[in-house]
Amino acid sequence: MRTTRTKAGWLVTAVAGAALSAGCGGTASSSPTAASSATASPAPFGQQDVQADLEAAAAAAGVPEGLTELGSDPSPESGEAEKERKLAALIARLSPCTVSWTHDRADSASSTSKPDPSRKQLDLFLSNLAAHGWRKSGTAKEVPVGDRGTYFMATYRKQGWTLNARHSTLSTWNQSTATVTEDACFDRLTDEEAALLQD
Repeated sequence: MRTTRTKAGWLVTAVAGAALSAGCGGTASSSPTAASSATASPAPFGQQDVQADLEAAAAAAGVPEGLTELGSDPSPESGEAEKERKLAALIARLSPCTVSWTHDRADSASSTSKPDPSRKQLDLFLSNLAAHGWRKSGTAKEVPVGDRGTYFMATYRKQGWTLNARHSTLSTWNQSTATVTEDACFDRLTDEEAALLQD
């Protein structure tokens, strides 16, 4: 089963990525100016490179049917017209700074007492990302969701990008996601823009 990523879901993850990377991307070497001024600096690592890493890690983990997207859907939803217009414009501006990967699985046989195969696939996916130079940042967390399942969270970093991996294990449906944001883009958000994303 594949579901469409909602604007709210993207925003929650993007804001989390921005909060985790605060103060960590202002001088990222992926900036063209910084790269040209540094001697023997590595080639810039951009959005398409992130996408290639995600797709290679997913294929190696046995989940090539996952959905990888560059950017995000800026189309506004119903609500306050002016606020929605500003939010859509902000999401469109941040679109070159984000990449996401989603893998959904409907499994009526899943239960909290049985191992979740899609959770193991996410572990393989993350191991494969580590092989591509992504480094774990902080401690991964797995918390129960009542008596219905668990929620897993982990953060990785590579060359000025922050990857937030999430996995929800519920009784009949599981989802793994990775949302990657460029630190420098989110470091440039004004207080007003950050507040708009958090609303």
